[in-house]
Amino acid sequence: MRHILHSTYYLAAAGLLGLITLPALAQEAGTDANESHQAGIAANTESPLPKTITVLVDQGFTFHGIFEAPDDLQGYALSYDNEPMAAYISSSSDYAVIGTLIDPQGNAVMESQLQALVLEPMLEAAWSAFENTRFISEGNDDASHIVYTLTDPNCPYCNALWKNSRPLIEQGVLQLRHVLVGVLSEDSLRKAAAILEADNPASALETHELEFRNGGIKPVEPSEESQALLRKHAQIMREAGATGTPTSYYRDEAGKVQRINGAVSTDQLREILGVE
Repeated sequence: MRHILHSTYYLAAAGLLGLITLPALAQEAGTDANESHQAGIAANTESPLPKTITVLVDQGFTFHGIFEAPDDLQGYALSYDNEPMAAYISSSSDYAVIGTLIDPQGNAVMESQLQALVLEPMLEAAWSAFENTRFISEGNDDASHIVYTLTDPNCPYCNALWKNSRPLIEQGVLQLRHVLVGVLSEDSLRKAAAILEADNPASALETHELEFRNGGIKPVEPSEESQALLRKHAQIMREAGATGTPTSYYRDEAGKVQRINGAVSTDQLREILGVE
């Protein structure tokens, strides 16, 4: 849900950080409602950062770049725990406000700048990490659409997505690539290891998902190799900004990486990917 404050945002100044309002980037592909505020973006700046922004960085925020905002405001693209957010400082103030900037009509502005500086690089890095790790693929190698999904063996929503993706896989338009994680419980870790260490991991995953309601695959004690891989996948998951499973990633028609949070129906998946 988008949080919009119609007056003053929570302030962060002189080392004091208030509550933070996170901007929502629906389906991770939001654009500014008011295109007249499109402005220049700089991924880096050689100028010293304002003290307020430095304070935020010292408190664990990551600075990604600056952008021009309306009414003599300077925008600062930040993230906290891989969640994008923006801070704004006017030329006549040492105070910063964090939140979603809106115009007099109530339309959110500046989100495309924030996405370009924070979210797009994060999603591209996630895609690269998925490509360079061990995943379990289902579907044709020449499928027109590739989706990476973070899958926990004990996640019922992962099981729902698995079921809902069958028609597209059988149609030959989707290759679903599972990046296994074991984040829900210790049992998840053991089941993920059992799938990874099977003679045929793809077949083991299929059997597990088909028998999900009955407990699925029998857990095993993870090998050192499996433990290392699953630790790596947990780290990739954090850096990709995923807060739960399943979280899925695909490229849109423009070639940009987009993110799907949670399970979606077969029809929703078709609409998202743009397939009949």
